[in-house]
Amino acid sequence: MKNIITSLFVSIALPFVTFSRPVDAPVLRGSDTLIVSAYNLAVKTVFQNISSKGIINAGAEYGGEWTRDIAINTRNACNIICPEEAVRSLWAVTGKDNTRVGHQYWDKIIWVPAAYEQLLTVGNDSLLVKTYRCSANTMKELEESVFDSRYGLFNGGSVFNDGISAYEEPVYDPDNGSGGILDHPCNRHICCLSTNCIYAQAYNTLALMARRCGEQEAAQSYSHKAAMLRECIRARFWNPDKGTLSYLIDQYGDVHHFQEGLGYAFAVLCDILTPEESMTLTRNAHISRYGIPSVWPDMKRFSPEKPGRHNNIIWPHVNAFYGEAALKAGNREQFNFELRNMADLALNKSDGHFYEIYNTRTGLPDGGWQKGGNLNSSIDQTWCATGYISLIYRGLWGLKATENGLVVSPDKDLLETNGICSLEGLRYRGCTIDVSRAKSPFKKGIYVNGIKQDGSSVLISPDTSGHVAIVIY
Repeated sequence: MKNIITSLFVSIALPFVTFSRPVDAPVLRGSDTLIVSAYNLAVKTVFQNISSKGIINAGAEYGGEWTRDIAINTRNACNIICPEEAVRSLWAVTGKDNTRVGHQYWDKIIWVPAAYEQLLTVGNDSLLVKTYRCSANTMKELEESVFDSRYGLFNGGSVFNDGISAYEEPVYDPDNGSGGILDHPCNRHICCLSTNCIYAQAYNTLALMARRCGEQEAAQSYSHKAAMLRECIRARFWNPDKGTLSYLIDQYGDVHHFQEGLGYAFAVLCDILTPEESMTLTRNAHISRYGIPSVWPDMKRFSPEKPGRHNNIIWPHVNAFYGEAALKAGNREQFNFELRNMADLALNKSDGHFYEIYNTRTGLPDGGWQKGGNLNSSIDQTWCATGYISLIYRGLWGLKATENGLVVSPDKDLLETNGICSLEGLRYRGCTIDVSRAKSPFKKGIYVNGIKQDGSSVLISPDTSGHVAIVIY
């Protein structure tokens, strides 16, 4: 994935170890030790990967200079459990003047929806205009440099897949000795599913920010571009007769019909597919014994015995996004499988660590093959940990930051299935929230500070202060 960087990190663990930076994360309680222990491990992993400068590093062996890692980690968990570091980290990849998102070009647009979600969660409205300008400048730059008018799509590799092992010939050139996609010139002439889904989401996010900034004409333009891009994605990648999505269009215009795990997830989460299509997609997806593989099936230069680093192999952050997408699609069984599978991989297959990559056959850490041989699977990878936390927060407890406040929509059945009782000490702006599950012969539904609510969810307004007790009966 990246060049290995030895980084200094704060030695942090759970209560039995002294923290240099105190943990201020919600406490998860329940009878299922697998789920709760994996959550505690995930929290520990995040805090130990905060650098001495307050930047959220990508992992114990990586620094914090990757836009995609920081965007994913802030979105998944860090806006809630370490908001100061989340804000600092997200803006650290925008350069000295904070007017454009930096680093590797093809998927850096993921910063845009991540930054807006951070505003909604943390509540620093003074950053709205600055965030909008940075996002708009970055989108304009990318429209001018990597928009492909032939297909109405954006060029570049698939999200996070910076290794050439994620690509089949002719994208992969056997005579090119580099393992990085950027060193293969065709990278600016291919179009990938996951990346274009993120661009569509970024356009929709820009429309929301433009409206809030009073730029109605710009908002309409961004909404139109989002709709056009969505239709182009559907036209180029969706296979209605099979209920599947294709992976990429290569430099010669040929479509590669691989299954891209993150592309499947983002097609659902970014509303590229309809609800019915999303359910069909999750039912038709190929799932290995240890979760959805990054790209499937094996490319011709790889095999089950010699898996490609970005090919038929497990990247847990992909599994987390796919689990979330499966739940949105209504495939609760697949969500629960990915939730429990991620916990099992970390606790039982790798001695209590969230590794970067796992083998689809053995479930053991395995860096896979790429140019240069069988590579390392790095230990204590942050986005694996935050991905798991996101399945807890977004999946089980239904947390969603909106312009009107924080929505709490607990999934009572999934909570009960996984033996989860409560989430305590959740901080949202000026309030602290405890949400729990209880039984009563006289009560049914959801209560806030003892008062029964209509429906099955609660909206915590941004100006709420003090303690909020939510109980689901």
